[in-house]
Amino acid sequence: MAKIKHVAFLKFKEGTSQDEMDRIFSELMDISENIPGIEDYVSGANNSPEALNDGFTHAFVMTFSDVNARDAYLPHPEHERFKLNALPHIEKILVLDFEV
Repeated sequence: MAKIKHVAFLKFKEGTSQDEMDRIFSELMDISENIPGIEDYVSGANNSPEALNDGFTHAFVMTFSDVNARDAYLPHPEHERFKLNALPHIEKILVLDFEV
């Protein structure tokens, strides 16, 4: 089976502190280490000089072992809890998944 890359682009709401952003990405790291089927997680702030980010300021990429692992992650209670805590700080989000 093909691995799945789960890519999310984020724009935080104005006034969101760096500490809050760091907490959100730290929680994602914890999730990536605790939910089966997540093989890799990386995140960071945009630093592209091309100015093609359409307002998105941060991104993360999770690699899932297969589509079943991704599908199990989406409704997972830890992911749902994360969304409840993170989404109030996010103005805009774009998520794309693809096979590799």
